[in-house]
Amino acid sequence: MPAVLVQDLGHAYGQRLALDGVGFAVERGEIFGLVGPNGGGKSTLFRILSTLVVPQRGSARVLGHDVVAERGRVRRLLGVVFQSPALDRKLTVAENLRHQGHLYGLCGAPLRRRIADVIGRFGLGDRSGDRVESLSGGLRRRVELAKCLLHEPQVLVLDEPSTGLDPGARLELWRSLEEIRSTRGVTVLLTSHILEEVERCDRVAILDRGRLVTSGTPAALKDSVGGDVITISTPEPQNLARAIAAQFELRPQVVNTSVRLEQAGGTEVLRRLVEAFPAEIAAVTLAKPTLEDVFIHCTGHAFDGDAMVRAGEATGDGMRVGAA
Repeated sequence: MPAVLVQDLGHAYGQRLALDGVGFAVERGEIFGLVGPNGGGKSTLFRILSTLVVPQRGSARVLGHDVVAERGRVRRLLGVVFQSPALDRKLTVAENLRHQGHLYGLCGAPLRRRIADVIGRFGLGDRSGDRVESLSGGLRRRVELAKCLLHEPQVLVLDEPSTGLDPGARLELWRSLEEIRSTRGVTVLLTSHILEEVERCDRVAILDRGRLVTSGTPAALKDSVGGDVITISTPEPQNLARAIAAQFELRPQVVNTSVRLEQAGGTEVLRRLVEAFPAEIAAVTLAKPTLEDVFIHCTGHAFDGDAMVRAGEATGDGMRVGAA
């Protein structure tokens, strides 16, 4: 039985389709990332999995329990960290944890033992009496994790968990997630719009405009691009893309204000391009594919905040704007 099973989920807000036939499975003990630009459907999916929204189509199960029909059971199996902080800033770390335990029916010695356990696990012992408002962003995220683990959930659902964290605090957060998975066997499902962050996940699913466009391990997804990625800065990207397509029979794309090519043997192709268009090329990079390249490869448009910047494909007959 998968830890999380999503089948044909569909949900709309008026005329705007937030999820359109999304389906995937998260195995037990996995760290699974849902990645996509803002507006891609991640938050709606998060709300459905955490039992806050009833889907209009399809189903979702957590350890075999339906998130609609067995909402109470699912909530006891889940530990949830919201994108926005869910701590009382005026209470101490220990007081926040105590109140969380009361919500799950914990009290007395069992609650004290669990509070001591999570405080020790996340290195909060010397801060347990401090008000949350006095803590750094990284420490607050540790308190959020401690709070969501207090009732010993089997699945963590985290919505943009590194929002507002500096690089050091983000690294600390990931160490905590990996430690939870390795010592407790907890399954972690997280959403993120930070592509570099989800490189650490066991598997990744990419959402765009409500649809799941691809999924797999980060390495397999990058291998699917098939070649090196050449990115060219130029004052006239569409004109250069047409010229490259006509002269070399390649398939360049215009992404934002750059020309982009996916090509095996990128070093030789790069040399030929620089020799052929020295005046048109302002700067050029050659790199192995990233998850952003996977997104562009699968959707035909750039990964940006609103997922609205298109990529065009140049052909011998002119520029065709990719439909996404």
